[in-house]
Amino acid sequence: MRDILRELYPQLHEDDIKSQTMGMGGEDIVLSPAARELIPFSFECKNQETLPLWKSLAQAEDNSKGRDPVLVIKRNRSGVYAVIQFDVFTKLIERMVNERTNSV
Repeated sequence: MRDILRELYPQLHEDDIKSQTMGMGGEDIVLSPAARELIPFSFECKNQETLPLWKSLAQAEDNSKGRDPVLVIKRNRSGVYAVIQFDVFTKLIERMVNERTNSV
């Protein structure tokens, strides 16, 4: 997740987007103030075969500090998924539609 965000925001410095050390509390992706200006999300990342979904979502929400929580999940031989609140998802779709409409 950290590497993907760094690719998406090349204008930020490497230190603006860091991974939290495993076992540490708080967000799994640590954003600098400059990165927080550009990235409106708080990330909780899980790589587990069995996932307590609601507990993991609660953890993401607890650590989000007023930002939109994103739970990024993966297991062996599986794709990577992002779990976000439905209203955030619909706003992202609306934004994509508007950008497409405005570019035509």
